[in-house]
Amino acid sequence: MLPISLGLALYTSVALALRVDPVDTKSPPRRDVSDAPSYRSHLIDLHRDLVSIKSTSGVEEDVGAFLTDYFLEKGWMSTLQVVPPRDNTPSGSDRMNVVAWPDSDKSPNPKVLLTSHIDTVPPHIPYDIEDGEITKQTRISGRGSVDAKASVASMIVALEQLLEVGDVQSDDVMLLFVVGEEVSGDGMRVFNTSLDDMDPKPKFEAVIFGEPTENKLACGHKGALFCSLDVQGIGGHSGYPWLGKSATELLVRAMKEVLDADLGSSKEYGNTTVNLGRIEGGVAENVIPEHAHAGLMVRVALGPKETGGKVVQERIQAILDSIDQDAFDLVCSQGYGFVEAECAVDGFESIVVNYGTDMPNLDGDFTRYLYGPGTILVAHGPHENVTVGDLESAVEGYQRLVMHALHGDSGDSALSLDEL
Repeated sequence: MLPISLGLALYTSVALALRVDPVDTKSPPRRDVSDAPSYRSHLIDLHRDLVSIKSTSGVEEDVGAFLTDYFLEKGWMSTLQVVPPRDNTPSGSDRMNVVAWPDSDKSPNPKVLLTSHIDTVPPHIPYDIEDGEITKQTRISGRGSVDAKASVASMIVALEQLLEVGDVQSDDVMLLFVVGEEVSGDGMRVFNTSLDDMDPKPKFEAVIFGEPTENKLACGHKGALFCSLDVQGIGGHSGYPWLGKSATELLVRAMKEVLDADLGSSKEYGNTTVNLGRIEGGVAENVIPEHAHAGLMVRVALGPKETGGKVVQERIQAILDSIDQDAFDLVCSQGYGFVEAECAVDGFESIVVNYGTDMPNLDGDFTRYLYGPGTILVAHGPHENVTVGDLESAVEGYQRLVMHALHGDSGDSALSLDEL
């Protein structure tokens, strides 16, 4: 058992009372084909079980319990870290990060951490797999099939295979699967805070973050800025607009200026972009609106991580002030500039992505890698899907990254898909 505290509340899997009922999903047809690695059925089954469990951000208890049972059955140590509930968390339910490592007799002190998230965006979309013989081209769909349960399943299988052939030792690695990445990163921030309470405190040499990167190594991603904009006007009769001040008109004019403005760019990450995700205001067509509101998501192309978001926020505020110095109340959170990762590893193509990850929520002097199966272009949409070949390629990719992180080479000692 652990002689450590992981912060807030931790419970070992042995003491866990939660259990998930078996997933009521018809197993996909099985047929050996020449290009199938030995673990194909196991990988597909694990991926199916994960995707079949609804785990929208805030409602992640069942998938956390499933993973804890999974590691318990393998004889691994699996520890839960409770994360505070969100507004949509059912009463009496828990939100849990899952921390696991393959040595049940020792306290964890891993060199490499593999991590991804187990929450998804809404709505839940049931699991589905194409009929017929399973090949590398077979397509699997469902919410989380890419983002990011594809990474979770591939990471687990990759580590199992490396342990089986003795390429890594049980104290080399740790797995961390967090909640809340899609909404606020609260799961990773709880884990980050808990590191100071660990005895001994882990000193990761490398952390591999799992996200859909098309099985390419991401050199980094844009920063982010979440903003809430409230506008205060003066209500009145719409027949006499000069006697009031329309909050919605001010908001529309301001948003046009913000969307058209150059808020900052860089060679590597392109332009800073603004998504006007929500807009509301007014009470009736014949009433001058007194209040208006907008929700903004800004993808920050400026660095460094610590100050890039603040610079963009100041530029947005300057635009608002030029329109009306008193009407706008801009409040932004989670502001950070672009985040860089290591992408110069032999045998990997590289990519730069526009989405955010949990990388800025985990502090430490370690090498960061961002890698995973599937494309972000289908994530969060109604047709989220991944191929069996992408999942299998990710298993090999994670193996090579672990070996590279441990030994400083390209991971050539890791087994290829044909050998497994």
